[in-house]
Amino acid sequence: MELGKIKILNLYCGIGGNRKLWGDEHEVTAVELDEKIASIYQEFFPNDTVIVADAHQYLLDHYKEFNFIWSSPPCPTHSQQRLCGVNSGQNKAEYPNMMLYQEIILLQYMADKKQKWVIENVIPYYDLLIDGQKRGRHIFWANFYIQPKDIPPGEIKNGTLQIWKEKTGIDLSKYDGIDKRKIYRNCVDSKLGKHIFDCAFVNKQERLF
Repeated sequence: MELGKIKILNLYCGIGGNRKLWGDEHEVTAVELDEKIASIYQEFFPNDTVIVADAHQYLLDHYKEFNFIWSSPPCPTHSQQRLCGVNSGQNKAEYPNMMLYQEIILLQYMADKKQKWVIENVIPYYDLLIDGQKRGRHIFWANFYIQPKDIPPGEIKNGTLQIWKEKTGIDLSKYDGIDKRKIYRNCVDSKLGKHIFDCAFVNKQERLF
């Protein structure tokens, strides 16, 4: 299927694990607050427009300008691992970061019907406040149906950095001063990122609302 050029907004982009297999024919704007991480993304995807900014605010200011929006807000305060750490005394209790639900509600009610969007996070330790689609170790909120796909989950604690370089196809060995384990852990599997993109545009999945 010929898609033409799609205007994509990739929020909290990290080093672009989700974006890796989208190709270079589209117009991608990536937003990342950490300047060093953003510079690595720019090296990996030199044709993308990379903006160092608060992705949450950028979404609010610019959501109407794109055909496809992908957002991966911070997940630690929602994770089951965080809850286990609190219960064991290793972590201090903290409120879940509700930016996640702010973004879901914004796009559910204010995005244009012609736009496609998806918000990704971990499966939380609490009952979902807004229903989403569970796929692997992720939960996705989207305005289109995401077909289930068998992509083996990877747990960063079970592998060396070399194993994760091989699994992701992303080489961070030349970069210093970054938490490589955390960066790999935060990457959405590129095959899953491509699958979701295809569900939005190539396979014409059912629009949910």
